[in-house]
Amino acid sequence: MSETKIETTVHGMMAEFTTVDSLLSACRRVRDAGYTKTDAYTPFPVHGIDKALGIKPTVLPWICLIAGATGTCIALAMQIWMNSIDYKYIISGKPFLSLPAFIPVAFELTILLASFGAFFGMWALNGLPKFSNPMFTDPRFDRATDDRFFLYVDASDERYDAAGVRSLMADTGSDYINEVVEDDSPKEVPKPVFLIWGLSVAASLVPLICILTMRVTNSSQPRFHIFFDMDFSPAKDAQQVTSLFVDNRAMRSDVPGTVARGQMEESLDMLTGIDVEALTLTDPPRVERLVRAYMQADDQAKAEEQETLEKEAEATDEATEAAEAAPASVMDTTPWVEKNPLTVDADLLATGQQQFAIYCSVCHGMDGYGNGLVNQRAQSISAPTWVPPASMHQETLYADKYPDGKLFSTISNGIRKMPGYAGQIKLKDRWAIVAYVRALQKSQNASLDLVPDAKKAAVEKAVEEAKAELKRQAEEAEKAAAARQQAQQ
Repeated sequence: MSETKIETTVHGMMAEFTTVDSLLSACRRVRDAGYTKTDAYTPFPVHGIDKALGIKPTVLPWICLIAGATGTCIALAMQIWMNSIDYKYIISGKPFLSLPAFIPVAFELTILLASFGAFFGMWALNGLPKFSNPMFTDPRFDRATDDRFFLYVDASDERYDAAGVRSLMADTGSDYINEVVEDDSPKEVPKPVFLIWGLSVAASLVPLICILTMRVTNSSQPRFHIFFDMDFSPAKDAQQVTSLFVDNRAMRSDVPGTVARGQMEESLDMLTGIDVEALTLTDPPRVERLVRAYMQADDQAKAEEQETLEKEAEATDEATEAAEAAPASVMDTTPWVEKNPLTVDADLLATGQQQFAIYCSVCHGMDGYGNGLVNQRAQSISAPTWVPPASMHQETLYADKYPDGKLFSTISNGIRKMPGYAGQIKLKDRWAIVAYVRALQKSQNASLDLVPDAKKAAVEKAVEEAKAELKRQAEEAEKAAAARQQAQQ
């Protein structure tokens, strides 16, 4: 019988070194000789080994950049198509094509694809996965993780020549040079691996098949509930009925006497803007309604009080219109709170200015003259049902004719086309708006008596200087007009 000759595949040549310096010197010799497909194996990181081997910078950053840019483009194109073309839907008042709103999704997809590019790009550039390395065929290579250093030249290098490489490595001072050959272990993947892989894939498809089957078939059996209490929660939705309460309503109103946290006040004066003590002497039934409405959350009492306030508002309007003909024909007899119950200071005025700008300026304007943006728009389109907002600087709204309590009530309950803001503005913030409106009125029609004595002299001086400047400007204007007239003649 003749023996079968088995050809052994040669992968390259490796040399062993005992020190880092000898390894680096050998790497430089191999690099200078023109070999490019080389590698070094060390038990710890060696500084400068990449330069010594002549390893070029990796293209992995470019792969990450391209993958990340692809993710950005995909995210933007997806959102533009979804929100601007296929299904136009206004979200929080943003335009259909809102690039700032698209940034979060674009950022996430950029990071995701860049991570995938880094991970799979590294695998591809390193030729992974590898189930075996021919370097492992040499038992001495086990010391690469202990105390030895190895230099390897791949046989696929275009300059590779076994004799020449061996001679070169011998010149570097290596005591051990060996040819790296193919591992003689079987190359076939064991059949049990395919069996286990196939069973795993089949098992992973079972849940998906069950879900798809349940979506297209009917069953006489109830569903299997993994979390029973979540599928059958006792919680009720809005406007549903329930047998738990006598009135069968799932939605429950506040318990009588309930107030919001931070809104508890000792008197009704601050809640209503009405002097309840004075009202008790003139209209006891109305005081009873106020107590029920504001302290016990009585819906009927609230409706009655709202109706009363609306009638008073109408009476005030009629009185204003007919003031010259019959000033006493209709009068508002409600004893309103005359002064703001809060301490008026800089902080309160700052809060009032902020709240006025948010809720009031859109109609009344930042200066309170009723020239807000909404009114300007209504005037420009000649809206037939629009009622122009009142100017805060008209005499009928000054404190002597329109007490602070009445102004607070108007803010809280509304008047004419103006809605009530009690549900939007906090109690103290409404009183802060009252204080700011008074300050706004004084800023436009203040007298010198309101200026502190210590600052009167400075104010008078400023007024005189302003008058002198106006006079000077008027004289210059007259001279310029006279000069123009003379030039024309």
